[in-house]
Amino acid sequence: MSQVEFSDLRQGHRISRIIKGGWQLAGDHGSVDRRAAIADMEAFVDAGITTFDCADIYTGVEEMIGEFIADLRRRRGADVADRVVVHTKLVPDLARLPDLRPDEVEAIIDRSLKRLQIDRLHLVQFFWWDLAIGNATRALDVLKSCQRKGKIASLGVTNWDSAQIAGFVEAGYDIASAQVQYSVLDRRPANGLDGWARARNIRLLCYGTLAGGFLTEAWLGQPDPGFKFSNRSLVKYRLIIDEFGSWEMFQELLHCLKGIGDRHRVSLGSVATRWVLDQPQVAAAIVGARYARHLPQTLQAFDFALEDADRAEIAAVQARANGPAGPVYGLEGDRNSRHGRIMKYNLNTRPDDRILGRADG
Repeated sequence: MSQVEFSDLRQGHRISRIIKGGWQLAGDHGSVDRRAAIADMEAFVDAGITTFDCADIYTGVEEMIGEFIADLRRRRGADVADRVVVHTKLVPDLARLPDLRPDEVEAIIDRSLKRLQIDRLHLVQFFWWDLAIGNATRALDVLKSCQRKGKIASLGVTNWDSAQIAGFVEAGYDIASAQVQYSVLDRRPANGLDGWARARNIRLLCYGTLAGGFLTEAWLGQPDPGFKFSNRSLVKYRLIIDEFGSWEMFQELLHCLKGIGDRHRVSLGSVATRWVLDQPQVAAAIVGARYARHLPQTLQAFDFALEDADRAEIAAVQARANGPAGPVYGLEGDRNSRHGRIMKYNLNTRPDDRILGRADG
């Protein structure tokens, strides 16, 4: 049985080094069998992957995790249910940044607690679409207040590089983590964020580890699909491949990972995951999973160690890459770029949601 690794973000805040990602459970990334997805969450916890990642803007995902935790508590008791560590995010709508009130920020936290059916959020990862709009510091002050009230254990940020995080750290906020895109394809966190974060005791939580499934055997030897996907996640990561280099070069990377995986008797995706886990300052890799059918392959990342020769092979391909270049989320943060144009900026308020700008309910 695989021996899952763990890491401490802060005292008393221990996480599995592979985190079950929830983005693909949201509605616009393909069909989801809700009942099966919730039932399969138990297999992850029993295997040792006890940390779950979600967000207030992932439609229906907090509710699904909450239903799972409540069911686990009923059937197996609080001791088992309390193993589950939930990381969520607070991402106010772009349209609301100019006038978002403090009481509305706390209402979002209360809504996440209600959806997740827990008394305290283990980690809230803060994001503000544009720091030039509105008052992000006032919103983060609310989260700090929620910490004092016991509603939040740790604070993190997401999709920011050091330039965006620095002001908050200098103002005295204890930022435990930064969630960033990091993979063998996208090494932007190594452009300086990793060293800066190390000096400030900020750990990296890495999504895009498998590039939405592109870094798996499913795409090995396949022709270039272009960009016409109904699944927005695939469009996002196909754009990252395009920044990395040609489709042929991407295939070279896949063949490299496959060869290393064959030597270690693991999948190429496990090699890609292990590479991320081995990077400086990385606490965990987030692997998106709707169901548990790929769980055995996911766990393989804990069953072997990359050797110097393996890392050299990967680095030789990466050395010829065109990018992605620049800071973390720099491409995506440009709302007029081809990366930014596929983003959805106003997902916090649903048609039936009466929290933001309305009476709480």
